[in-house]
Amino acid sequence: MEYRRLGKSGLQVSALSFGSWVTFGNQVDVGDAQACLKAAYDAGVNFFDNAEAYAKGRSETIMGQALKNLGWRRDSYIVSSKVCFGSVNEPAPTQRGLSRKHVTEACHQALERLQLDYLDLYFCHRPDPETPIEETVRAMHTLIEQGKVLYWGTSEWSAADIGEATRIAREQHLTPPTMEQPQYNMFERDKVEKEYMPLYDGIGLGTTIWSPLYGGLLTGKYNDGVPAGSRLTVESYAWLKDRMLGPEGQKKIEKVRALSTLAAGIGTTTTRLALAWCLKNPRVSTVILGASRVEQLKDNLKSLDVVEKLTPDVMANIEKILNNAP
Repeated sequence: MEYRRLGKSGLQVSALSFGSWVTFGNQVDVGDAQACLKAAYDAGVNFFDNAEAYAKGRSETIMGQALKNLGWRRDSYIVSSKVCFGSVNEPAPTQRGLSRKHVTEACHQALERLQLDYLDLYFCHRPDPETPIEETVRAMHTLIEQGKVLYWGTSEWSAADIGEATRIAREQHLTPPTMEQPQYNMFERDKVEKEYMPLYDGIGLGTTIWSPLYGGLLTGKYNDGVPAGSRLTVESYAWLKDRMLGPEGQKKIEKVRALSTLAAGIGTTTTRLALAWCLKNPRVSTVILGASRVEQLKDNLKSLDVVEKLTPDVMANIEKILNNAP
């Protein structure tokens, strides 16, 4: 396993990490979760990603029980949660957003579900236009001072808002955000490759990227329809199915077919190629994998071996297929 610094921090995070979005609580129970976590950990993965909104808190409950069963030393792994959407159906105004109240209570609830004493990483899952950024920064700083959170960050925030949070923190002698969790893959590139560019060296922003396979489209498994048991068959993710398999999605599938041919030409799979392409970007601190089966996870972990195959010529050919560089 390769380890990278999380932005300007001293935290060493595995280049490949494991997340529970979609799967835990929907497709994966405690037993399967435990098996996947163990396979990842045994391969050197040290970061496990979660959020209050994933399966309305059930995802954190499942991960927490699995971690307890595994009994690893707490100082050997990293766990995250995210706050914004709430963990209940139809949350009340005080049960969502980034107010000091919800940020604080959601942290306590996540710790209870995960059966942990502290969160390594705590993300603002989306911006909250109803809450001043300063209030959120102060809430995160307080949790860090209390030892309940070690590093805080954002997810899908604009560069301007991340910069504003950093400015406020520095002026008020508070803790600034360390990392951002954006979507990044061959079809979603603008934020990581363009918008955030001034932040990497300017404030030392780290990135924990999600959906490196664009919801599974970049595996090639949707080239001929939706297979049974895939995440696009999960009722709550009908919006993802519409986005991926609509008119624009069909154009992307044509590109995936071309990428599959390229991948075969260098002795790998479409999945590993897409993951290795993300790893090739030095601005990526860690690539979050999502898997419902141990075999699937182990296959994804092999993408580390493909990075060296992405020579300048191969990267140029990929760009010709994608034709979407920011």
